[in-house]
Amino acid sequence: MATRRPARATTGASKKALQEKGLSPAARKYVEAKLDRQRRQSDEGRKQSEARVRQGRARAAAAKTGPVDRSRPTDRGLGGEQVEGRQAVRELLIAGRRKVFEVAVASDLRVEGAIADILEIAADQRVPVVEVNRRKLESVARSEAPQGVIARAAPLPEVEVAELLGSRRPGRPPFLLAVDGVTDPGNLGALLRSAEGAGVTGVVLPRHRAVHVTPTVAKAAAGAVEHLRLCLVSGIPSFLQRARQSGLWVLGFDDAAERTLFEVGDFGRSPVVVVVGAEGTGLARLSRERCDLLVRIPMLGRLSSLNVSAAGALALYEVARQRQTG
Repeated sequence: MATRRPARATTGASKKALQEKGLSPAARKYVEAKLDRQRRQSDEGRKQSEARVRQGRARAAAAKTGPVDRSRPTDRGLGGEQVEGRQAVRELLIAGRRKVFEVAVASDLRVEGAIADILEIAADQRVPVVEVNRRKLESVARSEAPQGVIARAAPLPEVEVAELLGSRRPGRPPFLLAVDGVTDPGNLGALLRSAEGAGVTGVVLPRHRAVHVTPTVAKAAAGAVEHLRLCLVSGIPSFLQRARQSGLWVLGFDDAAERTLFEVGDFGRSPVVVVVGAEGTGLARLSRERCDLLVRIPMLGRLSSLNVSAAGALALYEVARQRQTG
């Protein structure tokens, strides 16, 4: 008994062959439809196979050169294992808060300025320094401009919420920054740099659906991540509720708020959490509801709002100003 061969995808020639077989119009229509379905399924299978090949090649490339910078965090923690850029690597070594395994520098760099500092501190701390070809160094970089230097280090340490909320040193009540869903590494890095400069005592980041400390973040922060206490929480709204219960004022930013930043009361002596929202969407609804006060940045020109990192910098330094004069 002859075995039945599977039907192949139809073409213009195969349709013409069906017509020559003398099938009725209804039968011919049924067979053509069946062959068309098989063709679509074959095309779909081919596309899936090609996609799997591309994914495999991408994984192999990532294993060789290091993963690209991602805006979404992993579940491993804060990150920060790869530090790029002269100022970021210099501050990593100066802070001495975590172990540095190796510093790689491009072989064509001139030993001066920050590079000279990096080499001197690394030698003093007995951190291995290796010279590599610039092209090779840039092939493993995960930021746009590593400036000829990359360090590998232990992950950034996480601080517990209770430690941030319970830090009540005389004359310096808690001054926290909560970042609600920021996904752009450049924005987070700029926020962290402003936070460190303004004297923030801790930064709170959501564990999911937000950027953590990628190489781009660390570079944009110019080493600020090495001096800040950073905390990951399951959700910003629940953290804000706990902060309020611990006696902290929660100051949130909303473009639609009635009051401006410069109309708020004196936070010079008060423990406070400044909350900034995601790019474009701002604060999440639950985060907004858990704020004691919502304010906006006054816009005197034609634009309706500022970038989140610029707005956050203004807010943090206004609180810092009040603390200095309060």
